[in-house]
Amino acid sequence: MKVIFLIDVKGQGKKDEIKEVSDGYARNFLIPKKLVAQATADALNTIQLKEKAKIAHAAKEKALASDNAKKLESVVVKVPAKAGTAGRLFGSITSKEISDALLKQFDISIDKKDIVQSEPIKNFGTYSVKCKLGHEVSGTINLVVTEEK
Repeated sequence: MKVIFLIDVKGQGKKDEIKEVSDGYARNFLIPKKLVAQATADALNTIQLKEKAKIAHAAKEKALASDNAKKLESVVVKVPAKAGTAGRLFGSITSKEISDALLKQFDISIDKKDIVQSEPIKNFGTYSVKCKLGHEVSGTINLVVTEEK
């Protein structure tokens, strides 16, 4: 019997997978526990529509990520910070501060978890910070750390 898995079943199949299983196993175990549904024409069509929607959603997210990467190339984010001694910062610039500055200055929303700092920013100056935008798209944030007035 051909069935469509509604949830992951260990050793049998993953969600939305179409597989052939024995009739008795499907009727006596999988279907009563609502782990699978019989693969009818309507059910197969529904699975195909879900797959198309998933692909379209992923393409839309990738386009948004590449659009954000292009925006990041053309902007310079200014982050004011308190001055310490000898041109050093009082503390360091965090990913959250960079994310908030991007949102406030240029209306570009990037999660703080997506900003990758190889080392903490503890001095004034110009920096390039990498960020992961999703779907194998990455960008570079041009950052200028200035003294807070």
